[in-house]
Amino acid sequence: MSESSKGSSLAFGQVVIGPPGSGKTTYCHGMQEFMGRIGRKVTVVNLDPANEAMPYQCAVDIAELITLPDVMENLKLGPNGGLIYCMEYLEANFDWLQEKLAAFRGHYYLFDCPGQVELYTHHDALKNVFAQLAKWNFRLAAVHLVDSHYCTDPGKFISVLCTSLSTMLHVELPHVNVLSKMDLIEQYGKLAFNLDYYTEVLDLSYLVDHLASDPFFRNYRRLNEKLVEVIEDYSLVSFVPLNVQDKESMRQVMQAVDKANGYSFGDQEHRSLEALMSAAVGADFHFTSTLAVQEKYVQSQDKAVAEEVMDL
Repeated sequence: MSESSKGSSLAFGQVVIGPPGSGKTTYCHGMQEFMGRIGRKVTVVNLDPANEAMPYQCAVDIAELITLPDVMENLKLGPNGGLIYCMEYLEANFDWLQEKLAAFRGHYYLFDCPGQVELYTHHDALKNVFAQLAKWNFRLAAVHLVDSHYCTDPGKFISVLCTSLSTMLHVELPHVNVLSKMDLIEQYGKLAFNLDYYTEVLDLSYLVDHLASDPFFRNYRRLNEKLVEVIEDYSLVSFVPLNVQDKESMRQVMQAVDKANGYSFGDQEHRSLEALMSAAVGADFHFTSTLAVQEKYVQSQDKAVAEEVMDL
């Protein structure tokens, strides 16, 4: 995997990013198991120096290089400053990472990244790490996880859209935004619109109008309108719904990522022409996956209403 060997084979993978609690480690564990069952050799690389309890089989662990508790104790830094220092230290020790990854040639890589949002919107250390991996012939896609409960709050959802857009522009990788924990969405409250409104990020003026019904947000309508204009002008953000417990949901996310990083167009797995064309077009599976989740959500809502009526 030397920089000078242009003829070296390509390596494919995902960098799993997102805010704390969005389910990155759970996703890596689930995707490792799922891909293993379909015959892929998967290597999980932990790049989170604060990640101590890992449910997955970790082949490469940044803890062998540096850990957040050690940095905080020795340099008297807080958690945020400590994470930034760790990522800068990793950037300064590319040779360590290259040596570790070289032992897993021919594998598919899952990079479990830290949860500090600033690392993906402002700071350059992780961005430079991803760029260096690209020089080593890694073809990566960023999988940005967002907790689905933000859909139940219009104000938070606009904030999530802004963060997702900023991350896409800063990281500069093929990008797949994922609404995680879809199996729990009915616990967070009733959605103002159908699920496809949120996954496809449809006309956001309706969201601004919905916000205006709240006395607090009414005073910030003009600000929200401008934020929405920026999101719609770029027209880059959309989401794939994910339930890690659902094999079909995992398959659809994997298909989206394979299309983004180019894996689906290679010869690593036997594919029929129909499967290849489906990945190339990619127009129908988003709708299908959203429709399936929407049906489950509506059924749970109907069941809840029926139970309330029975109680009365």
